[in-house]
Order: sequence, then C-alpha cells, then structure tokens
Amino acid sequence: MNQVIISASILSADFLCLADTIKHLENEGVQMIHLDVMDGHFVPNITIGPKVVESIRNFTSLPLDVHLMIADPAAYLEDFARAGADYISIHPEVDPHIHRSLNRIRELGCKSAIAFNPSTSIEGLPFLLDCLDMVLLMTVNPGFGGQKFIGTMENKIFQVRKMLDRYKETKIRLEVDGGIKDNNCARVVEKGADTLVIGSYLTKKGKIGARVKKIKSIIG
Repeated sequence: MNQVIISASILSADFLCLADTIKHLENEGVQMIHLDVMDGHFVPNITIGPKVVESIRNFTSLPLDVHLMIADPAAYLEDFARAGADYISIHPEVDPHIHRSLNRIRELGCKSAIAFNPSTSIEGLPFLLDCLDMVLLMTVNPGFGGQKFIGTMENKIFQVRKMLDRYKETKIRLEVDGGIKDNNCARVVEKGADTLVIGSYLTKKGKIGARVKKIKSIIG
C-alpha cells in the first residue's frame, strides 16, 4: 500500500482567511490540499471554480486534489487542468463516457481519479483501472462539510483495497472523504485507505496544528 497521507479539505475553512489556513496546513506537514467543486446541480451546494483553484495554485506548492461534484465534468476538465489541478476526480453518475474522460485528464497532464458516492456500485471499477491514478470513496453523501462518517462504508473501502491488490494496481491511491477524524482514521487505514480527506476536523475549531499532529500520530 502507498504511504498514508492527509489531503486537507478547505470546504469548512473561513474563506476570508483562506491563504492563512492553507499556509498553516502546509507548515504543519499536510501533504495535499483537497478542493471541493460543487455546482448546485449534482450536489445541493455551490462552492468554487477554476479561478479560485488558480489563485490557490499560485499560493502553494502542495498538490491540489480537485474533486468535481458537478453535472458535466467533461466540459470543464481543461479549465481545471489549466488552473493548476494535480488530481482531478469525476463521478460516473454524471459522465456516460467515464473512460474517455479519465484518459483526457491524463492527456491534460493531471492524475485521474474516479469518485463513488456511498450508494454507487463499484462493480465497473476493474474496467477502469488502466486509466486511474486514484479511487475516491465518499464516506458521506456529498454536498456539505461536517457530516458524520457512514460506518457501512468501511466494508466498501475494504472491497476496493482487495480489488486493487488483486489486480496488482497497488500504485493507485485509495482516498476516503467524509467525516474523517481522530476516532475513525485508524479504522479506514486498516481497511485499506491511503489518502485521507480531512476537512472540518482540521479547519473549523482553530486547532490545525494540534489536530494534524494527532492524526499523524494515529496513522503513523
């Protein structure tokens, strides 16, 4: 399995102090910044677009983990690649040509990822492994930060880890997103996750340094 890393989500951060928050996360040793792009159609919220991603790209050298929760992701791949995304995650529910789009992400110089909502089947995943750099499993229903981790997703994490191991695709990262904090991060790593998206637990309480250290001490 890959080294376990933290991809810090800024969804619950104070956007008036976003630069300070990102710099604080970077200084505390977070390895990636997770950016949730929502359009109010695929999920019931509206967040950021390519211009904000570009501003963040110009501010930090950390990899940008861009999660497109939008109705027509294929139409915006070039925009987010140009803005500076390192990873781009797209959902199969809104892309009938997911294989083509994942390959297009790579053609644009980014790493490709597929994102599964809690109730979305992973049955077709083996047919996409040749064009994937990461699998993102949502452990909450997407759209809002601060939600509670759905416990039944632990088995889904385990199933995907077994699948990646079975096909010897161990370089593909397995990311989990939603409700990850100190009381469950060890379990999701035990189930096979190697990339933890952590948002409100880190950014909402004003204790970024202490909480990053705590998570790192738990996951090693």
